[in-house]
Amino acid sequence: MSAVTRIRRWAGNTFYGWWVVSGGIVIQMLQAGLLHQAFGIYVPVWREEFGWSKTALATVFSLQRLESGLLGPLQGWLLRRFGPRVIMRLGLVVFGLGLMLLSRVDTLTTFTLVFLLLTAGAALGGHLSVTTTVVNWFERQRSLALAIMHIGGSIGGLLIPLLAWSLIAHGWRVTSLFSGLVVVLVSLPLSQLMRSRPEDYGQLPDGAQVASKREVAQTPAADPGDFSTRQALRTPAFWLISSGHALAVTLVSAVQVHLVIHLNEALGFSLQRSAFVIAFLTVFTMVGQLLGGFLGDRLEKRFIASLAMVVHALGILVLAWAPNLAMVLVFALLHGLAWGARGPLMGALRADYFGRSSFATIMGFSGIIIMIGSMSGPILAGFLADTVGSYRPAFYILAVLAGIGSVVFMLARRPEKPPPRP
Repeated sequence: MSAVTRIRRWAGNTFYGWWVVSGGIVIQMLQAGLLHQAFGIYVPVWREEFGWSKTALATVFSLQRLESGLLGPLQGWLLRRFGPRVIMRLGLVVFGLGLMLLSRVDTLTTFTLVFLLLTAGAALGGHLSVTTTVVNWFERQRSLALAIMHIGGSIGGLLIPLLAWSLIAHGWRVTSLFSGLVVVLVSLPLSQLMRSRPEDYGQLPDGAQVASKREVAQTPAADPGDFSTRQALRTPAFWLISSGHALAVTLVSAVQVHLVIHLNEALGFSLQRSAFVIAFLTVFTMVGQLLGGFLGDRLEKRFIASLAMVVHALGILVLAWAPNLAMVLVFALLHGLAWGARGPLMGALRADYFGRSSFATIMGFSGIIIMIGSMSGPILAGFLADTVGSYRPAFYILAVLAGIGSVVFMLARRPEKPPPRP
């Protein structure tokens, strides 16, 4: 038997859900490495060339969070109506073209408009679409599958040193243009791997074995007791999980935007040394993701999320007082582990509590609440840094918010199942 034949047989015998996860890994990697984690690396370069303030750049970053939050419910409905492939193709094309257009901007106004365009595409082609698809293909191994998918975002963080080199060697315009080409040429074909649910292809979640194709066809796509979006919105669990998630991203988004500026201004770190810190943080985010995925399928997810918020708070306090590289790396270790362990559980926790039939729209409405945190974190940190001249007061506030988030997750108990819908 030839090697090619063995590979084809192995591919044919592999549960298709893992192919969905594989495509999600690469798409998440490109979005993190070329946009989400890349933004903080671009910021010092834009400030040097255009003289834009920290508050202005943080506001632009926060506006795209507002955009993603408001887009969430509509995106959830579109995913249910048209499936992930159509929506992701559209989004990834807009994302790639937006990065190319970004290379041509010269004013804060055009920068804001183009950035909002490309981030709208990234939202449609990114996290919610991929997470919804993975949730539909897994139940028993849901936390692990989501954790592995999230590793793509961490791998994207490892691209930051390469991105920093490109910014120094070729400039930000060439880097942005090339990034757009990579998105279109690489991630667009991978959107073909996304399929709505296993039942449509003669399979069951987790690759469960059944007696016949007829049995698959007769199996409901989701538990009849799954929550509708309206039923989920009436539960305390929905609001508690969403609030805890919002408090978490308040801290995470502030770090994404302002970490490199803080390291440069407070500690004199070069762009390349700051990129090394981000890569170090990313490695421990990957460790946290694998740990969270493994434990999430075995332990109470809300307890893990609560503990992660405590570690988030400790990490940001370390950063506030870090005098040298060694202490900054301690922050990166704590923040990375907490972010990694908590992140994949946010989708898994909602799917466990509310089921998968309305997962996309439930996540979409959660996004409106999460948006408040992801907007306020960068703006708060930027405003205080511009006003006081230091990020330290902002870091104290973020640590307190993380502590509150720990309590909120502990209170998010599983709701009672609603009566079966007709």
